[in-house]
Amino acid sequence: MPRHSETRHLPYTPEQLFDLVADVRRYAEFLPWVVAVRIRSDSESETVADLAVGFRALKETFTSRVIKRRPHELEIDYVEGPLKYLHNNWKFESDGQGGTNIHFSVDFAFKSRMFELLAGQMFDRALRKMIGAFCDRAHALYSVDPGISSSSAHKAA
Repeated sequence: MPRHSETRHLPYTPEQLFDLVADVRRYAEFLPWVVAVRIRSDSESETVADLAVGFRALKETFTSRVIKRRPHELEIDYVEGPLKYLHNNWKFESDGQGGTNIHFSVDFAFKSRMFELLAGQMFDRALRKMIGAFCDRAHALYSVDPGISSSSAHKAA
């Protein structure tokens, strides 16, 4: 059961970062391994979407529900697919100076023990790449200054 939580600081507003993470339909443009997105429903408070992810010969589609509490929190829960469960949480806290402290956590388990073992071997590297893709996207969309900093990271097993 891979689990991870991390805090990063970015020089963008909570609203900007909330909009970036809540824009699920654009994930295939910048997130590694996301090859397609299909939005089932979308409103101010909730999005339900299918994400097709692929890595080498492995391709899976899963459905998740995103609960939006603008502009401070997104909760993502698994609906159906190859996982046993998935819970992902993003919190956006203003630093009082125009930037944001992002608190990110993810907890999931595969139905298959084999996939669980494979995921465990690649989990940290894949997660860093995914979080980095969100930071790079924020920089591309909102930055005039190339400075992106991460302040602290914490992993839980």
